[in-house]
Amino acid sequence: MTLVGKIAWVTGAGSGIGEAGAVAVAQAGALVVLSGRRASELERVARRVAAAGGRAEVAPLDVADGEAAAKVGSDIRARHGRLDILVNSAGINVGKRHWRDVTLADWNVVVRANLDGTFHCILAALPAMRERRDGVIVNVASWAGWQTLNFSGAAYNASKRAVVGLTETVNMEESKNGVRATALCPAEVSTPILDKRPVPPTAEDRAKMLQPEDLGAAIRFVAELPPRACVNELVISPTWNRIYLGGDDLRPR
Repeated sequence: MTLVGKIAWVTGAGSGIGEAGAVAVAQAGALVVLSGRRASELERVARRVAAAGGRAEVAPLDVADGEAAAKVGSDIRARHGRLDILVNSAGINVGKRHWRDVTLADWNVVVRANLDGTFHCILAALPAMRERRDGVIVNVASWAGWQTLNFSGAAYNASKRAVVGLTETVNMEESKNGVRATALCPAEVSTPILDKRPVPPTAEDRAKMLQPEDLGAAIRFVAELPPRACVNELVISPTWNRIYLGGDDLRPR
């Protein structure tokens, strides 16, 4: 229970990597504030955390709304007097993602969630972290943030690459205040975002991918490191990596 007494804020906590990250840091002893757009799913995750002996609170949020994100951050600080860990896992992609059919509306949906949302929550969390001169930020980017992918689309590739850059600016500017940030760059993970692909992968292929709990373990690892240690970037993939091996649904169409 290495995170006892810590307060963690996890966005995108209603499913996938966010849910797994929230459960993992709660199991390590942190009180977890769960944010996402679907209150019913957040309540389900809160019950899961409680059943495992952890503690969770629910704070519904659309991260694209900067004022709402600022309010959640200030409420956490007012209620608990601290914010030690921020996990930015909220993210989205769209089916019509390639240049031939992407729209301005689709671009805005993806960028506002993936990039603007990450920025909004970092901005909301930094005052409490600076105050205590300690804080861990984990930004869930993507393999697409590390290496451009031909099946992810323009908005997703651009937004996730920007998240990697955004993460490093935190380390450049805030390390003197004890704040450290990690860009977590997973390859394929079996989460609901795969259902948004023009051709979703098969169940057989999904079973060989990274699973959400693998990323939960990675998030916990980063959060548990001593304050002197900063993981700037963590790239993780399934051993059976279709980005290398190929797949019918990954070819340009």
